[in-house]
Amino acid sequence: MSSDDNVFLDVAVNDLAAWLPAALGARHLTVDWTTEGQHLFAVAAETVDGELALLLSPNDYGDVDPEPEDMSGIDDYPADLHIRLVGKKNEETQQREGRAIFDRLVAARPDVPMLLVHNLSRLVAAHLPDVGTHVFEESISPDYPDVETWRPWVRGWRDRA
Repeated sequence: MSSDDNVFLDVAVNDLAAWLPAALGARHLTVDWTTEGQHLFAVAAETVDGELALLLSPNDYGDVDPEPEDMSGIDDYPADLHIRLVGKKNEETQQREGRAIFDRLVAARPDVPMLLVHNLSRLVAAHLPDVGTHVFEESISPDYPDVETWRPWVRGWRDRA
């Protein structure tokens, strides 16, 4: 089973690319398969011996003008940091590493709203400046059906009716 995590951030992709190396100790990699606006980084894993690949790109999962039933908490976050453990896949390790990256990003830039989503289907944690960080212990979707659970923690949704 494939397992990955995404951190969606309310920051321009190029701005994030500029401060990501200092925030995470990440190395920028030059490869010929990235598209315009994408940046590939590598960083040492924290909880196991290994590396993570971090693909930074514009958020193409968000919807600019969705129908109400298609709204998602990730819609208003312009940057997507895709996190993938390199090598043998392990769901539990992947989740720990995704959470570690999220926590390090929050510590480095508490002024930036961000969401941690596992396999694009489970909202794991959210951070909002002036509100703090919330970890969702229950399994919830970042999509509209669970809006009442995540509304207070997602940028642009706190005051929506």
